[in-house]
Amino acid sequence: MNAPTTPELHPALDLAPFRARRERLLARMKAKGGGVAILHTAPERIRNRDAHYPYRHDSYFYYLTAFREPEAVIVLVAGEDTKQILFCREKDEEREVWDGFRYGPAAAREIFGFDEAWTIGDLEKRLPDYLADQPLLWTGLGYDNTWDAKVLGALNAVRDKARSGLTPPHSVRDLRAELDEMRLIKDASELATMRRAARISAAAHCRAMQATRAGRFEYEIEAELLHSFRRAGSQAPAYTSIVAGGANACVLHYVDNDHLLHDGELLLIDAGCELDGYASDITRTFPVNGRFSGAQREVYEMVLAAQDAAREATRPGAHWNEPHDAAVKVLAQGMLDLGLIKGSLDGVLENGDYRRFYMHRTGHWLGMDVHDAGEYKLDGEWRALQEGMVLTIEPGCYIRAAADVPEHLWNIGIRIEDDAVVTAKGCELITADVPKTIADIEALMRETPHV
Repeated sequence: MNAPTTPELHPALDLAPFRARRERLLARMKAKGGGVAILHTAPERIRNRDAHYPYRHDSYFYYLTAFREPEAVIVLVAGEDTKQILFCREKDEEREVWDGFRYGPAAAREIFGFDEAWTIGDLEKRLPDYLADQPLLWTGLGYDNTWDAKVLGALNAVRDKARSGLTPPHSVRDLRAELDEMRLIKDASELATMRRAARISAAAHCRAMQATRAGRFEYEIEAELLHSFRRAGSQAPAYTSIVAGGANACVLHYVDNDHLLHDGELLLIDAGCELDGYASDITRTFPVNGRFSGAQREVYEMVLAAQDAAREATRPGAHWNEPHDAAVKVLAQGMLDLGLIKGSLDGVLENGDYRRFYMHRTGHWLGMDVHDAGEYKLDGEWRALQEGMVLTIEPGCYIRAAADVPEHLWNIGIRIEDDAVVTAKGCELITADVPKTIADIEALMRETPHV
């Protein structure tokens, strides 16, 4: 029998961008005083007794390495001679029988492009040597108490060698803050992956629309989404899917997904897949029976117009809040027209009465995390959008039943969400394959589903 070979990486995965990111990080560190960066991946988590949750790497760690195994740490030295070191699990063929393939240090060093690689068991012994006589330590403290203790232990080990002339770093910098700035602008490989994730999620939403009818349960529609995600090669949902019929659509983070769907209701689906570490995030709202009622149509057209206004405002140089402001202006006027709120447009914008029916922001950063890394303000001012940023555009309107609300509008909850890449002249909606005009939704739902 032939000896087992190293499994192939995902055929679409190019390791060059990951190496380039490490080089960029080292250059940024050098420009700010040099030092050494230490970053660990996510730990495995026990679900119950001796069963684990499906493992998912830390996004920051994966961003720099493409390495998906648990129990891994990287050390990047930004000195006169830069150095990139990986610590990972040792090669253990007996454990591989139970848990699957492990690269081990030797193969990982060669495949993933590190200068050195050691077993994770060597970390405590070797880490003080990498820290000694370095001006700065770049790491993320305060997120994981176990990790904090390891880093502080290494610093104390260097201090214990003070008589030998060794000194620890004189200050600690937040490595995650530095990586946040890098992660905000997506490179070509990231955008390619996100476009593939968007296509998979878009197809899943179309399948779900065609599978929806009165008498089915929300979880049955969720199952259509999950089937479509996995069948197309995505590794997992990017977040817990929201499949909310009727009044449930007015609960922003509804995830029970266990109610029966009724004729005449709307169904709001907020769902997206994760592909090769990158998230997609789509919301569509449509009638269970395939036909919008008059009231549903009025509210839907208002939300769609708000999304279009936000899309027009999403362009390089615009500040982060401009799309939100554009959407709110349309929504507030629409609520006045529907009799949901009273007063003048300027008045309700100032006093915030519209927030009763629209209480969230119009978007968020998107990338490796569904609510991705990066600050929205710099020095107290909204950040300017730049080419290569990716964000969601997702206005909504949520009308709960209440004595002062017109009864024909009760329990109408609508959100329309797309993923947008900021381009040189505006933005590109990479999730536009899912119908969102009333005519296109009703036409798709009349078609025979191809499942």
